[in-house]
Amino acid sequence: SARLGRVLEIGDRDYTERFGGDRVTQSDVLNINPGKAVTTIVADLAGGEGIPSDAFDCVILTQTLHLLYDVRPAIATLRRILKPGGTLLLTVPGTISQVATDEWGATWYWGFTALSLRRLLEEAFPAGSIELAQHGNVLASIGFLQGMAVEEFSAAELDHRDELYPLLLTARITRPL
Repeated sequence: SARLGRVLEIGDRDYTERFGGDRVTQSDVLNINPGKAVTTIVADLAGGEGIPSDAFDCVILTQTLHLLYDVRPAIATLRRILKPGGTLLLTVPGTISQVATDEWGATWYWGFTALSLRRLLEEAFPAGSIELAQHGNVLASIGFLQGMAVEEFSAAELDHRDELYPLLLTARITRPL
């Protein structure tokens, strides 16, 4: 198993630990506000101050981009902080989603389509370095909106992808060498 190197995750290190394990040589956690014990970097992705350049082999940015008003500067920061050859793993809600009513509802600024997300990413990364996928279908979307459990569906029902009903958008972006 190859080393992953230095990983930055937003909010906590759940995915770093779950999927990286002992292949991660250094795990950092970014939060906009201080106070969480796991936080190693307190910064705003849109401004980028305090986040080292060319530092991370992998950045894990799940369900965050839609909460940042200044998305373009945030994407530029992500490019800057990735090492050449480093990978950004990104997810955003698809167009089928209810807006959060918890603490994040006050900063839920954007909804992305595959087209808008691709254009945004291509402002900072070459088109060939971006792998974008849509996940979901009408049944999965209805289940999500109704609060149904994943166990109530078969894998085939959930795995079927229908680009008319994107529930989740994922992107894997590699910064060129």
